[in-house]
Amino acid sequence: MSGTSGTSGTSGSDRREPGEVFGPRLTLFADMLAVGLVTTLASLPLVTAPAALSTACAVLRGAGEDRPATAGRYLRLLRRRLRLGDLAAGAVALAGVLLVAADLALVRAGLPGGPVAGLAVGAVAAGAVVVGLRSCGRPESVTDWRAAARGAAGDAARDVGGSALVLLALATAVLCGWMMLPLALLVPGPLALALAAVDVRTRRYAALPAGR
Repeated sequence: MSGTSGTSGTSGSDRREPGEVFGPRLTLFADMLAVGLVTTLASLPLVTAPAALSTACAVLRGAGEDRPATAGRYLRLLRRRLRLGDLAAGAVALAGVLLVAADLALVRAGLPGGPVAGLAVGAVAAGAVVVGLRSCGRPESVTDWRAAARGAAGDAARDVGGSALVLLALATAVLCGWMMLPLALLVPGPLALALAAVDVRTRRYAALPAGR
């Protein structure tokens, strides 16, 4: 009986298959880095960045559903993604970045009320970044960016903690890329995993009965 009890106490998710060198957690870590690298390469045209990050989130989310989180699966899904709507989402994101950069440049030029305007632009930009990243983390972004953006805007308002986690994940990714440039090629993987995890967390909390 004691031998049976000891066996049942081991989590099935931690067991290695026969011939498997590494455990599933380390395998997922390696797959996440591979997905991060191909996401970086897929984002180089810039307008493809939202679709690339959204696909990374979908692939890494699938790891929790026993689907392979590999670069090969990522590329297969991405080939189906580059539709007009995906490119339009990328164009909107790129236009927003350029607009914020132009506004901040004007603020630095010494315009009257510059510090206040800078804070306002920063607050709006942070909100837009949160909604944009949370949109990429939602499953709807694979087929419908408008639905994903509406859901992300609602999540950002209702789940302030999740929005803070999104900003923290982005700041960590930027800091890692700044401290060690080669890491910049890989950081989309951890960022996508964080976005998918925040979305799963939000949905689980929303599904809990009221008062719990």
